[in-house]
Amino acid sequence: MNKELIIRSSSEAVDFALLKDGKLIELHKEEEKSNFQVGDIFIAKIRKPVAGLNAAFVNVGFEKDAFLHYHDLGPNLSSQLKFIKLVSAGKLKDFSLKTFQFEKEIDKDGTITDVLSANQSVLVQVVKEPISTKGPRISAELSLAGRFIVLVPFSDRVSISQKIEDKKEKERLKRLVQSIKPKGFGVIVRTVAEGKNTAELEKDLQNLLSRWTAMCKKLPTAHHPSKVLGELNRASSILRDVFNDTFSGIQIDDEELYNQTKDYLQEIAPSKQSIVKFYQSKDTPIFEKYNIERQIKTSFGKTVSMSKGAYLIIEHTEALHVIDVNSGNRSNKATNQEDTAMEVNMIAAAEIARQLRLRDMGGIIVVDFIDMSNPENRKVLFDFLKEEMSDDKAKHKILPPSKFGLVQITRQRVRPEVNIKTREEDPNNENAEIEAPILIIDKIASDLERILKTHKDVVLNVHPFVAAYLSKGFPSLRSKWFLEHKKWVKIIPRDAYTYLEYHFFDKKENVIIE
Repeated sequence: MNKELIIRSSSEAVDFALLKDGKLIELHKEEEKSNFQVGDIFIAKIRKPVAGLNAAFVNVGFEKDAFLHYHDLGPNLSSQLKFIKLVSAGKLKDFSLKTFQFEKEIDKDGTITDVLSANQSVLVQVVKEPISTKGPRISAELSLAGRFIVLVPFSDRVSISQKIEDKKEKERLKRLVQSIKPKGFGVIVRTVAEGKNTAELEKDLQNLLSRWTAMCKKLPTAHHPSKVLGELNRASSILRDVFNDTFSGIQIDDEELYNQTKDYLQEIAPSKQSIVKFYQSKDTPIFEKYNIERQIKTSFGKTVSMSKGAYLIIEHTEALHVIDVNSGNRSNKATNQEDTAMEVNMIAAAEIARQLRLRDMGGIIVVDFIDMSNPENRKVLFDFLKEEMSDDKAKHKILPPSKFGLVQITRQRVRPEVNIKTREEDPNNENAEIEAPILIIDKIASDLERILKTHKDVVLNVHPFVAAYLSKGFPSLRSKWFLEHKKWVKIIPRDAYTYLEYHFFDKKENVIIE
């Protein structure tokens, strides 16, 4: 399994495409104007505690107030408030928390008005970016994420990632971290720390302590509200969270970003620094070179095609997302209906796991798989779906398939869903829209694969533009079809056709019904 990160920069935004064996699995966009990323820390003031919601609205500089629930305050809120007051007044110059006297923990079942009041200064961290009409969701329990560990100020707890299953390794990491952990800080050990030595973890810890100190130095002169600690740039944060030995390449078309990424990789994985490449081709844009634009056009939208004619229908409502699995033209190819259902469902499970990450879909997702009567098959499907989603960083939970074939999934949503418009203006009708023209090539190829199994001589009639796209160049798409199917397809350009119209004919000039 090879992973590649392809980064495209423009004047307005930076796009990040994560490929797994050449297939697009994640797509992120960092806009220049974006000021509220998950992980950003703000010094802000409480605008209004609301007892009925047991939450407070906080002015963080967004057009809508941020939402801070009592359960997101953290047990050591009183210590944090005391620390901010002392630092802002210049009475505390040592930010290490070694000599800082902690206050009593707040009641876990208390009310917001007991601990917070209007105009009170508080440090808060974005845990969910502004989505739709809602402002950011924030937490007063701060955490600074590093490569191997997460540093939690005003805590003393050491936690180990649940994804590390080896008990001896868990115990080793816990002992190691406890030996280097500074007083007043808790530590969460990340999955990628498995097998790492003391020097690597301590270097990560010192980097995080330096960031904490730099943030605290800003507090005495910081305006309210203002960002006092920003997340790493998106390229570095993606690498921090997902980078491992399976990465085979990082391609970047912006020189400044290339140098930043190379420097960051030098810190976290010096042996892998050589995989960062500066893409300089002026002839082919970087997303075209790696077939990403085509995958974006074919992967977003209501209908998602899969292999062998199967497809998904993805629809969104205010309350949840619904995914319907369809067998397409596969129904006649298996020996019985159960085999067909199992085959299509397995293909769909892999694609659904990819789609959830690709679109960053969150909340409740209901998947209508094709009905299967065999309980063992439902168990196999459930286990396969869990395995396919195991690489997903977002917290999620999957319930086993019901007798009706429904699978319920909840997935953490911290950013707005990636929503890319794939329909374009119809050149034949200015008041209508059509699917992206590039999709027509995939449809023709899929129909052709099925038709050539029952017809020897096939003639394809298409618009002249599409005919040229299929037949020109070396090797042309028609040549590739010949190598794949060992049959030559005659292509006839038809001026009378609309841009996306096409029909197959047999040697007797009868229309072949696709």
